[in-house]
Amino acid sequence: MNFRRVAVVGDGGWGTALALLLHGKGIDVRLLGRDPAYVADVKRRRENERYLPGVRLPSSLVLTSDPGLALAGVECVVSAVPAQFVGATLAGAVAGRIPKRTPIVSVSKGIEIGTFRRPSQVVSSVLPRHPIAVLSGPSHAEEVARGLPTSVVVASSDSKLALGAQRLFSTDRFRVYTSADATGVEIAGALKNVIAIAAGLSDGLGFGDNSKAALLTRGLVEMSRLGFALGARKATFSGLSGIGDLITTCTSPFGRNREVGERIGKGETLDAILDSMVQVAEGVWTTKAVRALARKLGVDVPITDQVYRILFGGKDPRRAVRDLMTRGRKAEAENLR
Repeated sequence: MNFRRVAVVGDGGWGTALALLLHGKGIDVRLLGRDPAYVADVKRRRENERYLPGVRLPSSLVLTSDPGLALAGVECVVSAVPAQFVGATLAGAVAGRIPKRTPIVSVSKGIEIGTFRRPSQVVSSVLPRHPIAVLSGPSHAEEVARGLPTSVVVASSDSKLALGAQRLFSTDRFRVYTSADATGVEIAGALKNVIAIAAGLSDGLGFGDNSKAALLTRGLVEMSRLGFALGARKATFSGLSGIGDLITTCTSPFGRNREVGERIGKGETLDAILDSMVQVAEGVWTTKAVRALARKLGVDVPITDQVYRILFGGKDPRRAVRDLMTRGRKAEAENLR
């Protein structure tokens, strides 16, 4: 597969960064936003000031709020919409406007509240008979937009699509690996945001490197445990979409989910934090979905459970830490099989 005309649906930071990457390769790319007034402002300023400030957008990059213009003749669609809005956005903007079998590459991270569906499953429900790939990994939009070296993974049960997406996105600064484990890649991408909130809480409470290392390590166990229960491959969680993305999200000062946790650890309320944020902190809503899904499956996710109690139950973070540290003694190793 060689894609020459691509539509990126979603003009947030990540969608804009990927549109810039593709444009830089000479791909005919159109970036679709939902708010006509904001899109017009971005076109005038040539800067996505709200979601990707400080990055100049070339005049030749097509920005539009018109789905018909964005999707006309496209050979591939990139879905870069926050996880909780994927279904509604694609149903309103994409469904019925592209031929059947047009490939979709989902780059959203999260799990839909209530349905427990991964973004690719939501895409499939809205756009049936379209092959789907998922792209994920340690990839801050700000760094990708500025051409800093980045490596990610693209996963699909359709090996030809995985290779086509790899070819589409690969540059000398953006290395793409392939995988057949879309489930594992998406579960890792969703849960790492929950663990990032926990890491931020640790920072906000003034804890040290020992605490952060334990959170990342045991958080990875939770990610693997839930992923395996859903049919994912254990090895995926030791790769770019697993430990790689977890490290980036939990240690970077720019991560939105880590910021939420840090600010709560310092005494702010969740409502005040969310009201002050321009971009979506996916981990907040993913925490709800993951906790409910884990309970349904009978999977033990103690860190996620305590993050949920802090975010939505008003639990004191220090008490949550104490409850985690005083759980029943157990061996470190576990056989997920």
